[in-house]
Amino acid sequence: MISSHKVVFFMKIDRDGVRIAAILLGFSVLGAFFSSVLTWILVAFTLFTLYFFRDPDRFFMPNLDILLSPADGKVLYVKKIPFFQLQPEVAENFSDKTEYFKISIFMNVFNVHVNRAPTSGIVEKVNYIQGKFFNASLDKASEFNERCIYGFKTLSGTKIVFVQIAGLIARRIRRDVKEGAEISQGQRFGLIRYGSRVDVYLPVDKYEVLVVEKQTTIAGETQIARKIS
Repeated sequence: MISSHKVVFFMKIDRDGVRIAAILLGFSVLGAFFSSVLTWILVAFTLFTLYFFRDPDRFFMPNLDILLSPADGKVLYVKKIPFFQLQPEVAENFSDKTEYFKISIFMNVFNVHVNRAPTSGIVEKVNYIQGKFFNASLDKASEFNERCIYGFKTLSGTKIVFVQIAGLIARRIRRDVKEGAEISQGQRFGLIRYGSRVDVYLPVDKYEVLVVEKQTTIAGETQIARKIS
């Protein structure tokens, strides 16, 4: 049976990819009446769309003391940021004016773009902000790009934040969870189209970071941090 969320065609495909690929395939058929070259170009875009929106299952042992990567990609930054230097929309989710780790993971167009929850808990706040479309690998993307900020409380009561950031050619952030939603570790919470980034903010007195810059991550599998208190 084909579900409403994804279909199986050698691999699982996200619902957005199914819809876009169907439209492109329709144009491919129409293009055959005008140009065989146009048809093959559209077919190529259709195949790339299916590849881009692939949504493979991920496997892990649930562990609420571990944070899993929310995104496939490469770790751009691991840094400590004082509370007063946080972006206001991030800072408003924290009550402790302490230091925070910021882990930035960049997704290029060849990565899986489905985002997954680092741990289980409650989405306390969702804040979507329209913005610009700088290259997501630039640090200023955290401040100026279109983004969606999730204020999250883990089952142990610790506050963390993760942020979806649109990139240079990305033009849509999809949010699949709402404020007040309870989500499980590894659960899909959204998607960003065509090159983007996810930032994670963690209190330094609660977590130790397990990844380093330039490391490759897999959403829902790679351990990015461990709870220490």
